[in-house]
Amino acid sequence: MMKHEFEKQLEALEKNGFNRRQFLKIMAAAGIISVASTQQAKAFSSDAKGKIVIIGGGAAGISMAARLKSWLNSPDITLIDPSDRQFYQPGFTLIASGVYQPNDVWKKQDDCMPDGIKWIKDSVTAVDPVWNQVTTNNNGKIPYDFLVLTPGLQTNWEKVEGITHDTLGQGNANSIYDFEGAQKTWKALQEFSKTGGRGIFTDTYTKHKCGGAPKKICLLTEHYNRKQGTRDKVSLNYYTASKELYDIPYFTPRLLKIYEERNIPINLNIRVKGVDTLAKQVHFEKIETVGDQKIYTPFVEDYDFLHFTPPMSAPDFVREAGLGWTEGKLAADAWVMVDKETLVHQKYPNIVSLGDVAGIPTSKTSAAIRKQVPIAAKNLISLMEGKEPTEKYDGYAACPIVTDYGHVLLCEFNYKKEPEISFPFTMLDTSKEQWAAWLLKVYFLKPMYFYGMLKGLA
Repeated sequence: MMKHEFEKQLEALEKNGFNRRQFLKIMAAAGIISVASTQQAKAFSSDAKGKIVIIGGGAAGISMAARLKSWLNSPDITLIDPSDRQFYQPGFTLIASGVYQPNDVWKKQDDCMPDGIKWIKDSVTAVDPVWNQVTTNNNGKIPYDFLVLTPGLQTNWEKVEGITHDTLGQGNANSIYDFEGAQKTWKALQEFSKTGGRGIFTDTYTKHKCGGAPKKICLLTEHYNRKQGTRDKVSLNYYTASKELYDIPYFTPRLLKIYEERNIPINLNIRVKGVDTLAKQVHFEKIETVGDQKIYTPFVEDYDFLHFTPPMSAPDFVREAGLGWTEGKLAADAWVMVDKETLVHQKYPNIVSLGDVAGIPTSKTSAAIRKQVPIAAKNLISLMEGKEPTEKYDGYAACPIVTDYGHVLLCEFNYKKEPEISFPFTMLDTSKEQWAAWLLKVYFLKPMYFYGMLKGLA
């Protein structure tokens, strides 16, 4: 079958809507999941009892609710989340590059919530891990025996001086780390291709959701301009707060080569301090270490198109509850202090935490959550049974770095930063970008999210 014909068939199926049976059939045919894996997801069961409260109804929270409901014979599960919609957030980059439409990436939260659990549509304001209770905005205090802490992360827009969430897009300062922001980025990207000028792309100094996203939108912007015949009208620069572009050695050489081939200079050890949206200037500081001291040198760059990544942290209530790390690299942003293998809190053993909020040394991606969920769920059930948690997470994460319209560098790795392959149909040289990985990214991962992960099946 010709490449474009296969794409059309997949796109038609996706637009017409998958049902559960179609999803399982397609995923099995692609080698992404097996019948055995879905059977295993249902085979485990336990008579353990206890009141479980889950904070957060995103990828980790709903996936955990679905698994626990399936595995516990008498589940008592309360999930607290205020959202009306469930977003497939990895799709925001594809909205910002015109591949997806905005309505392609969300479903009603009602339709994603597992049956048989109690959903409290409210926001959490505090957690008391000593008295085992959660405080909400409108429903008061809610007690628990066991807590699943999956509130996601907090995007701190205001830590970029001159920026707030409400000003996204003003002065052509854009960010795909927001549903509306992704839509504004797509409009701005198209206009930038027409007018030309200088494009600046940045990441941030904190751990952040989908570390590859700033690289993806940079490379897609470059390819979009080539497709439009306007590449010679724009210059692009990438600024990172890190000491290297990417820290997974197996994939880094090819990624560096792509930036070199596309004539996109990489600027290391540089933080964004602020943005003057009226003057269209980014205020940076260069960080250099001399002996035991760090020297911060400020400088300013003009831009015509800017994509920036805001600093991120655990939600404030996590820090205030004393649930975050108190020392080490993960302490400053209060990422939850869990054992990196069992995902059990190191101070409060009736708490498990996973997903973006977890203080573990791996990337914050939905692919990582997919691997964390069954481990966290089984370990929680072991705790409920009075046993030691024995399941171990190896740090698996995946970052499909979209390198152009049609190719993806599929980076899969673990805590040791070793490559780890979990998608059999991409069994080519994964150190290079692939068309098969583009199909996976654009057509397969979204239905896997809605019909697999959130149902406790993948």
